[in-house]
Amino acid sequence: MHKQIEQQIQEIQFLEQASQSILMQKQAFQIEFDETIKSLESVKDSKGEVYKIVGQLMIKTPSEDVVSELTKKKEIVELRLKNLEQQEEKMMQKMDELRNAISSTSSKNS
Repeated sequence: MHKQIEQQIQEIQFLEQASQSILMQKQAFQIEFDETIKSLESVKDSKGEVYKIVGQLMIKTPSEDVVSELTKKKEIVELRLKNLEQQEEKMMQKMDELRNAISSTSSKNS
């Protein structure tokens, strides 16, 4: 039983580390999402052509093209955020299950 509890604790520690990684990814994607929304709003407010940065160049581009690109980017980032949230939720559930298993094993041995 003692070895099983040690394995469960190690698994919880691993899940906590993975959860931290997911949290950092979520924060990065949330920043990207917010920036994309702001850019999208700015481009929609402009008339005609806008400039976009490609590498080290600024290129004059029809605003409709930029709106389309930004909309696609927003959708992709949104999907990534949802995916990360689902992963995080599953990890939290697994950690709760492991903690409950440890608690019940510990209380039985007491």
